[in-house]
This record gives sequence, structure tokens and C-alpha cells, in this order.
Amino acid sequence: MLTIQEIIKLLPHRYPFLLVDRILELEPGERIVGLKNVTANEPFFQGHFPGAPVMPGVLIIEAMAQVGAVMFLRELDPIERAKKLFYFGGINKAKFRRPVVPGDQLIMEIVVLQRRAGSARLRGEARVDGVIVAEAEILSTMGPRPE
Repeated sequence: MLTIQEIIKLLPHRYPFLLVDRILELEPGERIVGLKNVTANEPFFQGHFPGAPVMPGVLIIEAMAQVGAVMFLRELDPIERAKKLFYFGGINKAKFRRPVVPGDQLIMEIVVLQRRAGSARLRGEARVDGVIVAEAEILSTMGPRPE
């Protein structure tokens, strides 16, 4: 649905912190599904953990938040989008069910639970091979981009 080039136009994140490679499905304002190809070249694998690489859980949550941000940033016109950033407002009910390792393809489904002006409560599930590896409720808040 959206390629990496289109995602880069929406998200302010760049290497090594851009954690979404593709958007597979999008129901505007309701649901989005994104993909992250987890490769052995990820910089965090050098120290987490040498000889037994595991994607840090906080980065899985960050990847889910970035997928959610794509849905909302896509709704804004480019001038308004350039003035805004999405921030974490909170993370609840986070669970990590199995390690994510090099070679995995992380599929993240984000559903809007509640939306208000400037914020949204989202439910995210990350899967590898159809099995849930992580889940969380994420509160995202939109604020001005610092100058």
C-alpha cells in the first residue's frame, strides 16, 4: 500500500531509527498494518546481544508507534505535517511473548481504540509468522515540531 519512499515522506525518522519498511493495509482513522524486515545488519544487534541477537522490546514498541503515526500523518497536508511530531504519551499492557531475531519479518497491526484532538490511544500487535511476539496499548500525542 505504501512503499519506503512514501513512508519517508510522512515520518521524520531516518536511519537507524526508521523502523517501518512498508505499509501493507490501511483503513484510514481505524487500522493500519506495517512491515519491518529485521536484518542481521541492524545496529542494535551489535550489543543486544553479541552471539545471541534479539531485537529490543522497546524498539518493537517504537516500530508499532511509527506505523500508527503513518496513519495519522497521512491525513495532514504536507505544510501542516512539517510542523507536527507524534510523541509517546504512554505505554500500557506491554507484553513480549517471544524474541524477534535477524531474518524475522515483523508484521504490526495497529487499531485505533480512542481518538481525540491531538491524541490517540492505539492497540498494537506485532507478529512473526502469524504468532504474536509483542503487544501494547500506546498513547500517542501530536505536538509542535521543535524549531
